[in-house]
Amino acid sequence: MDTSEAFFPHTKRRRVAALLLLLCAALALSACSTNIPLPVGDAAPTDTPDAPAANQPIALAGTLSYTNKLATSYHARAAVALVDLHGFVARDHDWRIPADSLIFGRLRLDTDHQTGSYYMHLPEQPPGELHDVDHNGQANPGVKIFTVTYWDDPFSSRDRFTYGWPTDLTSTIADTDNRDEITGGKLVVWAPDGAEQFPSGFGDDNRLFTDDDPLQTLPAGYSVIDLSGSPFAIDRSDTPNLKLYEETHYAVKNFANLSYTQALNRLFEQLRRDYAFNGIAGKQPDWDALYAQLTPRVTKAEQDHDPELFYEAMRDLANAFHDGHVSLDGGDRDDDYFAATSGGGYGFAAREAEDGHFVVVFVQPDGPAAKAGMTKGAELISFNGQPVAEALKSVEPMNGPFSTNLALRYEQLRYLLRAKVGASARITFANPAEPNRSVTLTAVDERDSLHATSLQCDADPTAPPIEYWILDSGLGYVRINTNSDDFDLTDELFARALDSFDYHEVPGVIVDLRQNDGGALLGFAGYLTNKAIDLAQLEYYSPADRAFEPDGPPQTIEPLKDPYHFGKLAVLVDQGCYSACELEAYGLSQVPGAVVVGQYPTAGVVAEVSQGQFDLPDDLQLQVPTGRYVLPDGQLFLEGKGVAPTLRMPLDRQDLLADGDVVLRAAEQALLK
Repeated sequence: MDTSEAFFPHTKRRRVAALLLLLCAALALSACSTNIPLPVGDAAPTDTPDAPAANQPIALAGTLSYTNKLATSYHARAAVALVDLHGFVARDHDWRIPADSLIFGRLRLDTDHQTGSYYMHLPEQPPGELHDVDHNGQANPGVKIFTVTYWDDPFSSRDRFTYGWPTDLTSTIADTDNRDEITGGKLVVWAPDGAEQFPSGFGDDNRLFTDDDPLQTLPAGYSVIDLSGSPFAIDRSDTPNLKLYEETHYAVKNFANLSYTQALNRLFEQLRRDYAFNGIAGKQPDWDALYAQLTPRVTKAEQDHDPELFYEAMRDLANAFHDGHVSLDGGDRDDDYFAATSGGGYGFAAREAEDGHFVVVFVQPDGPAAKAGMTKGAELISFNGQPVAEALKSVEPMNGPFSTNLALRYEQLRYLLRAKVGASARITFANPAEPNRSVTLTAVDERDSLHATSLQCDADPTAPPIEYWILDSGLGYVRINTNSDDFDLTDELFARALDSFDYHEVPGVIVDLRQNDGGALLGFAGYLTNKAIDLAQLEYYSPADRAFEPDGPPQTIEPLKDPYHFGKLAVLVDQGCYSACELEAYGLSQVPGAVVVGQYPTAGVVAEVSQGQFDLPDDLQLQVPTGRYVLPDGQLFLEGKGVAPTLRMPLDRQDLLADGDVVLRAAEQALLK
């Protein structure tokens, strides 16, 4: 399951840059080998400062550590950036930080230990906005105010539009429950002369850059302001040290060292408040009933020192949600649980046709079903004396929970045919043109039948994020395998695919998203249209206001300045398109003339999970989403629905048993009409 939906703690939206930026990125990367970070772009400051003061910072250095691995998982190359805090000074969360205002520094990350160190040279005159923050009624030039922050790949071929100001892995500390007010850490300030005044404290309102701030005079040039003391200390050393802080909400919630009952109580306290779909009928669990059901079991696990009992209670907690983003990672315990409950199979797999019949689509050679005479194409009629549709209702799949009933039923059929090795089941089936036959099958240690109907059955974990070729029909075909690989590599491969299709003048393009289990939004629809595509507003719960509140501006996919144009576009989807992949599918579905082709909609699992990572006792990890996407009318965006095909392939016996890729063939026929 996806664990990294749209993790942008300081990058609210992204757009495709002009192709010229590919060259700029390459030049910047070459420059980086000198270890001298350069500003992005060619904008030059217009200020005329006094001569630089002596004994001022000429570089910055520092360290960072983080608990949430999602923070750094999307970029093979990363840096630190000196970021203009105009957005904070103006309290403008929608202010777009200009790409050409960024100064980058070298970052060394140790992802195994989740630590890093950085070094950044300071330019003589930094770009950025001047702010007169002394509030004395006199017109002064003002100062430029910055924070140092971790920055996703600075050498990407795309601009990454960033709004407001950074709050995670940055040198300032922000109160994200209070409109991201900066409450501590260190600022970098540049003064054009020695007459500028700057706050020396927060004032009575405990807010920075307001009328009641006490003041102190700054020398010309750079100063590092430490907000932790009173008055604020000014550091003018050659290379001040600025630690980068992990924002509290993005940090993994560590309950691992608590007792079982303490961990349960802390977990419920957090989830009752922050769960993304609290207040949504059919999504929010009955917290009181669930707590009452789990508490005696967890208490007994604690009294008996029984980790297996605690694990089973946490599995039941996860399965109480109607939400495919909720997951429990038990490590080796998951493998043991699977072996104990689902490690055996009967050597066949079935799928449900839309007429309600259950068609055997796979029979393992020499497996139990084959030895009993079952052949591919048989109809499965009953299981242990119950009609199959009834037998499904009591099945709890190993890989739940799910956001849609369709996904639940699909997996229930797969796991109906799983059991502990050695278990027996009485089944009734009918081979084509033959009478019903009832047999008793004994489960053996086999995975082939489970794999046969897996939504990821053909996925190759070693494949590149993008694969493409030109089909025999002459259409361009590009498969987006994942949204969680290195963004820069993925961007470049997608652009290369479209360049190839453009060069060969293909009559249309097919984008295949069927086995993409998510990651973060890439916005590839922006390559194919000249208009912005509106998505939805991301919201989180605010304890201060006791309501869900917007996080940044509504998300959109911004177009390329000079987008590609192909005659026709088909987007292939099914339930294997999950989480961020669904945002991608929706964006592509909005490209004029696009047709969405599939047998199923996408998984309907759309939320933000980076702030909902929990470490529990016994090395268990729980994920629960805390951010939700909503439309202007307040309705959930895609969650529980997914992106539906506009050209839906029938789930009939013929297609279920057909050789080859019937969905791809249908897409080709649609584009070649």
